[in-house]
Amino acid sequence: MKLHTIAFILLIVGGLNWLLVGLFQWDIGSILGGMSSMLSRLVYILVGASAIYEIATHKSRCKNCEKGASSAPAGGSSM
Repeated sequence: MKLHTIAFILLIVGGLNWLLVGLFQWDIGSILGGMSSMLSRLVYILVGASAIYEIATHKSRCKNCEKGASSAPAGGSSM
């Protein structure tokens, strides 16, 4: 597996965790033993490191950023 794929998966895990915290006040880390658990802390560290990695390497890997494309479509809507 490439480092980018691993980082992307960890960012999804982190995003889903924040969604669960925001909606239900339930933290995935509680399954791993809470913040006192070394496993839980390791997961949080890896998610944070993945975010830093993606920030640092995003522009060179993103197809939209390489082309300089904007997310807005050119021209009007046909509907």
